Amino acid sequence: MYALLILVHVVASISLILIVLLQTGKGADMGAAFGGATQTLFGGAGPAPLLGKITTAAAVIFMVTSLSLAYITANPSAGSLVKNVKTTEQPAQSAPAQAPGDQLPPATPPAGK
Repeated sequence: MYALLILVHVVASISLILIVLLQTGKGADMGAAFGGATQTLFGGAGPAPLLGKITTAAAVIFMVTSLSLAYITANPSAGSLVKNVKTTEQPAQSAPAQAPGDQLPPATPPAGK
C-alpha cells in the first residue's frame, strides 16, 4: 500500500510538472497573432480549459497523496503483519555451567617417576 501510494505520488508530481509546462502564458496571444491559427486543434478557446481541468485533477491527487504519506509516516503501525500465529519453538534448556578446565581429560603423571 505504501509503495503504491509513493508510485501514485511520483506519477502525479511528474505529470503536474509537465502539464504546467505545456500551458501557455498570458502573453502568448500576441505571438499567435503573427504565427497563424495554432489553436484550431483544440477549438476556438484553445487547450486552456482542458489543460486547466487536468492541472486541477493532478494537483488534487498530488495533495491527497502528500497528506496520506505524511500521515502514514507520522503514525507507523506497531502491529505485526503476522498475527495469531503460535510458534513451535521449545525453550532452551540450560545446562550446568562448566569451567574450561573441566572439559580436558585428567592429567596423568609422567611415567617413570
